[in-house]
Amino acid sequence: MNRGKAKIKSSGVPQTSLLPLHGRAKISREHSSLFYDAKAVELVERIDYDFSMSDAVPDYLLFAAVARAKQFDDKVRAYITVHPRASIVNIGAGLDSAFYRVDNGTIHWHDLDLSKVIDVRRQLLPEPDRVTYIAKSFLDPSWCEEVNAQNGVFMIAAGLFHYFEEAQIRQFFSLLADSFPSGEIVFDAESKSDNATAGGGGERWSDEALPEQREAMQAAAMESLKKRWKISPQDRKDAMLRALATPTKPHGVGWSDVEVWWNQLSVKEKEMALHDFRTSIVRVDWGLKDANDLTKWDNRITVVDQFPMFTNIPREPSLSRSIRQFMDYNDRNGRLKIVHVRV
Repeated sequence: MNRGKAKIKSSGVPQTSLLPLHGRAKISREHSSLFYDAKAVELVERIDYDFSMSDAVPDYLLFAAVARAKQFDDKVRAYITVHPRASIVNIGAGLDSAFYRVDNGTIHWHDLDLSKVIDVRRQLLPEPDRVTYIAKSFLDPSWCEEVNAQNGVFMIAAGLFHYFEEAQIRQFFSLLADSFPSGEIVFDAESKSDNATAGGGGERWSDEALPEQREAMQAAAMESLKKRWKISPQDRKDAMLRALATPTKPHGVGWSDVEVWWNQLSVKEKEMALHDFRTSIVRVDWGLKDANDLTKWDNRITVVDQFPMFTNIPREPSLSRSIRQFMDYNDRNGRLKIVHVRV
């Protein structure tokens, strides 16, 4: 343990919270003109935790989490300009530090997550004034009773709905409509049928790169995979190998076996293999192509806005080529989007 640093139980906070935290801190240090999260930088420096898993995540996926945070911040700021004393609910908050980025001095903020996550939040970020932690599942209707809707309610849900079935998401939106008439929520959604953000199905964002660029991108992806492989338990490695749909598979489970197999693949087969690896890591149970489909669930749902994830985010030259290519591809094809609805 590093003396002076906060030790946390990794079982209390999932990687889906720790990796975005590290990503926000990393982008804040490297591209502060685009996004800066002082609290994320502080937390990463304070936590006694091995963040090397982040090195196994491609930079464009880390940047996607930061872009999402920036878009959500802008939406919250716009809402509290009109409703300065509103209640804001961060659903599936994890270790998000959005309150510290957008606080206007009068809102009341709620961070909602499972009890084991809230316990870690309280250890690292004791509740400041006007912030309430709610240790419940977002599917538990009773959390709504803890939110005062008198001055307006705005909710954010980052990277949450991907992990649930459509029936659960439908039930949740009906709960919101029942509990917070005229309340608003912004969330991110992926076009699951294509799943192209992971590099698979149909047109891929890397298809637009020149051949030498694609090879460099594949090499970088394999380097990230190598780092993940070294720190992954055996059952995770086995699952990644089982996910492969390529004509051949590695003859063993060591990284050297993977490298020998990889070097024998064609460029197209490498693309397929990377897709299979990533989809075994990134779980997407629910996707959404068009937010207007939500209005078919419940006539109380109104779409306020929907747009590609990287809309209006500058393509600064300091960003890596893979990040900029990924941003452009998604803006044209809407693989990842921001959705804003009123219930």
